[in-house]
Amino acid sequence: MTGPPPSPPTGPPPSPPTGPPPGAPAPASGPAATPPSGPVPVPAPAPASGPAAAPGETIGAGTGTGAATLAVLLIGPAGAGKTTVARHWATSRPVPTAHISLDDVREWVCSGFADPQSGWTDNSEAQYRLARRTCGFAARNFLANGISCILDDAVFPDRPVVGLGGWKRHVGPGLLPVVLLPGLDIVLERNAERAGNRRLSDEEVAGIHGRMAGWYGSGLPIIDNSTYDVETTARALDDVLARAIASPPSW
Repeated sequence: MTGPPPSPPTGPPPSPPTGPPPGAPAPASGPAATPPSGPVPVPAPAPASGPAAAPGETIGAGTGTGAATLAVLLIGPAGAGKTTVARHWATSRPVPTAHISLDDVREWVCSGFADPQSGWTDNSEAQYRLARRTCGFAARNFLANGISCILDDAVFPDRPVVGLGGWKRHVGPGLLPVVLLPGLDIVLERNAERAGNRRLSDEEVAGIHGRMAGWYGSGLPIIDNSTYDVETTARALDDVLARAIASPPSW
């Protein structure tokens, strides 16, 4: 004699398993990507340019560098307008673009700042090198997260110790250097409008400007913005960079 059949199970059915199947990678989380161990690669050419941009139109919108992700180094003497032009170019692009000024980073040091105007010493050189490394790391970090950047610095062609090679080493071979070099009368006039430790003596400005002339014949693109306003100079910069992407300068 057998007993009654077993009762059917009660309660809700078991829940399906959650989370990724065994062996599947966990979803990405955590902070934004940090720079890869290698240097920044040479940028790919921008799409073919269209008609010239109209006044007031976003720089690179259908022309010039377009949406290319770039690392740019704007070189020039004090009073050339590097920082102002770099910021305008970065602000006016249709894609995320950061501006990094070496002078601003150097002045992060408050107590103990070694001002080069007080003399170029081992301490001022060490702080310059530290600021340049910091700028390079920031540039690689921005680029690793899809954000272009433009840096500005008064790089001398006759000072290899603090010259272009250091920037290439810290940012990578994809860095695009462009020289901004207006006439001496223009840089003297702009320097006179400065205040604080950014204003140099006329003798210092003339000496720096003369040394910058060494970039002629270097193969780097040079923009004489003596008669340009900031917007026109930024557009000229964008056009120069578009050509540099297609045919990178040898430096």
